[in-house]
Amino acid sequence: MATGADHDDRSARRDRRGSRWLIDGMNLIGSRPDRWWNDPDRAVRRLIEELGRYASATGEDVTVVFDRQPSNVPPGAHGAVLVAFASGRGRNAADDEIIRMLAEARAPGSFRVVTSDRRLAEQAQRLGARVTSSASFRRRLDQALAGAPTKGT
Repeated sequence: MATGADHDDRSARRDRRGSRWLIDGMNLIGSRPDRWWNDPDRAVRRLIEELGRYASATGEDVTVVFDRQPSNVPPGAHGAVLVAFASGRGRNAADDEIIRMLAEARAPGSFRVVTSDRRLAEQAQRLGARVTSSASFRRRLDQALAGAPTKGT
């Protein structure tokens, strides 16, 4: 699994412009009620693909953290997005992982955490990170992808 320090080193090497996003994956998936709960593993794979296209199109640094790991989805780089899975268990496991990553980062203030979870938002802000709601980021993602080429084109 990628740690906050790994994420710092990765973005410095790639010299990506723009924001450094640290995303609560299931929170972002839940921002679109498209019956994702019928197949959460498929929803995770779809979000990873969307975030990869977003990161490629914008040049922004994107890390997404999920509460649990679906089969056939390894942690690490998936195209232009870094995927991490919480080491703990439970419904807030990704929140705890995001806070750990921020606490270990050399520059936590350089991150924008995407969540609509008030507790996670407050903790992230205390560590110096900025916070964007999942709904706001979903709009940003959809707008960027509307102008980005789709996979296979």
